[in-house]
Amino acid sequence: MLAIVRTAMVSLCRDRGALALSFILPVVFFSIFAVIFGGRRDSTPKVSVIIVDEDHSRASQRLVKGFQSEGSLTVKIRPAPVKGTDQPEYTATTAEAAVKAGRAPVALIIPHGFGDNPISFGPAAASRPTIQLLEDSSDMIAPQVIAGLLQKVALTSMPDVMAEQGSRYFDQFTGGLTREQRERVDSALRSLREREESGATMAASSASANGGIIAVTARAVVGENKNNPMVSFYAAAIGVMFLLFTASGAAGALLDEVESGTLDRVLSSRVTMTTLMLGKLTFNSLLAFLQLVVMFLWGWAVFKLDFWSHIPGFVVMGAFTALAVAAFGLLLASICRTRAQLGALSTLVILIMSSIGGSMFPRFLMSEAMQKAGLFTINAWAIDGFTKIFWRDEPISHLWPQVLVLIGFAIVLFAIARRVARRWEYA
Repeated sequence: MLAIVRTAMVSLCRDRGALALSFILPVVFFSIFAVIFGGRRDSTPKVSVIIVDEDHSRASQRLVKGFQSEGSLTVKIRPAPVKGTDQPEYTATTAEAAVKAGRAPVALIIPHGFGDNPISFGPAAASRPTIQLLEDSSDMIAPQVIAGLLQKVALTSMPDVMAEQGSRYFDQFTGGLTREQRERVDSALRSLREREESGATMAASSASANGGIIAVTARAVVGENKNNPMVSFYAAAIGVMFLLFTASGAAGALLDEVESGTLDRVLSSRVTMTTLMLGKLTFNSLLAFLQLVVMFLWGWAVFKLDFWSHIPGFVVMGAFTALAVAAFGLLLASICRTRAQLGALSTLVILIMSSIGGSMFPRFLMSEAMQKAGLFTINAWAIDGFTKIFWRDEPISHLWPQVLVLIGFAIVLFAIARRVARRWEYA
């Protein structure tokens, strides 16, 4: 038994690829998912919300300030400055357009007349102006967070307004307060106003967030007409990940030609190394594109993916994504010496890229640092492009950032692969 164990250990140590997969890969994946789900304060992503104040009353202004004081939110009142010039505040129309464009998952519209009757009960409650919550239904968490925080912020940011409104209803329904009762209520309201003006905060009760004291109407502005809204995201996310595996495996044919001596015979003819690698890049790109076609056709046939109306955008994103992953596969094949090394290295690198690039877990739920790290992967840019086409129904002209980055990936990766492959020319 000891001899068998020792032989197996020696064999494992000689196979560096298997050794790396056995120990390095689990540690790397544990670290990545620990950062995403570990619950550290600095790794929790903030929820972006656009707030439009159409009322500009004391109550609405306090509500906006209450949202701005929440540490878990990034409140946007106006778009980002352009060339150092501040942009006008969001309106209901521009806020809806921003949610559709993916600049924020939620927008709150505080309507005219909110400050006169902020509480959602009492007489004529059905006709009272209600806050509109515009949501991107691809983010299932942000709308729930904002809806819950709205009730809490209403109590903590304008308690005097709530108390005054409640006192008015109580006085109306109970036939009126005595002079002594009215004086006590007025004194309590003055105390609340003084505390608000001094910046003091109040702790909300455990039931305040669920009380529903603020009337809210939610409306999905993105994905409301989709038959199966998340299929396009998963088709792109999983498709890109497996494209990377396919491209690296197909590029491994170069290593087979080196080991069999075929490459030497090819290079002894009129075919140059650059021509050979460009031919393999073209073939691998076509193979990857066909794989994407099959993936999305399956999504259309089985999961009701709206495919045919997005053919032009799919062709653009599919072609450039396939080109980028094909160049990535050639780079891995050029770096490795054997098929065994290629299998180990490709598994390690592709799974890491897929985990931080959004193929395994949506990037908008990651921390800001992890989202920025994902921008160094092919996965993130490809998924963003397919999301624009299939989810947001944006025109092809809006794909230029993703297309440019994917072209840049393809050029840089192919150039490095060609440089590394020089060793076969002089071997």
